[in-house]
Amino acid sequence: MSIKPDKWIVRMAEEKEMIKPFSQNLINKGKISYGLSSYGYDIRLDNKFKIFKTEENPVDVIDPKKIDGRLFRDVISDICIIPAHSFVLGQSIEYFKIPRTITGLCTGKSTYARCGIIVNVTPLEAEWEGYLTIEISNNSPLPTKLYAGEGIAQILFFESDECCAVSYADRKGKYQGQKEVTVARI
Repeated sequence: MSIKPDKWIVRMAEEKEMIKPFSQNLINKGKISYGLSSYGYDIRLDNKFKIFKTEENPVDVIDPKKIDGRLFRDVISDICIIPAHSFVLGQSIEYFKIPRTITGLCTGKSTYARCGIIVNVTPLEAEWEGYLTIEISNNSPLPTKLYAGEGIAQILFFESDECCAVSYADRKGKYQGQKEVTVARI
C-alpha cells in the first residue's frame, strides 16, 4: 500500500523533524501561499536579506571563489525591494533536517515568476541541515517587491529505497547547519 505524498511529508515532518515550523495546511488567504502542498512544501521568506549593491559597487567582477562582503547591504524588513536586473539573498523561515534517504529540489512560485522573479535554491541533499539561503533574481526592468513571512518557493521531496553512500553530513558540507543568509564559500 502506498502512502499519499502529502501524508508522507507530514510523517517526515513529525517523525524526523524535517521541516520546522511546519504547516499542515496551505495558507493562502491574502498571502502568497505557503505550507503543505500536493507533492511538496511551500516555504516562506524570512525578513533577513543581503541586497546586492547595484550602486557604488566596490568591485568590477563577482568572483564566486572569493565573494566580497562589501557587495551586499544587510537589511531586516518585512518588505524587500529588488532593484531591476539585480538580485538579493534571503533565507527560509523553515529550518530543515533532511533524512538520509531523502533529497529535495526547489522551484520558484508562479506568483513571483509572473513578475520576472527567478528563485534559485540548490538541492537539499541527504542529511543537510539548516535554514535555506535563497537566491532571488529580478529579471524585470522595474524594481520588484518581496514579502517576508509569505511563500517564496516550493520544495519537492524525493525518497529513495536505500540510504545514500555518502551524505552531505558525511562529507562535512560547507553549508551544513547554516543559521543565517550565507554568501558563497569555497
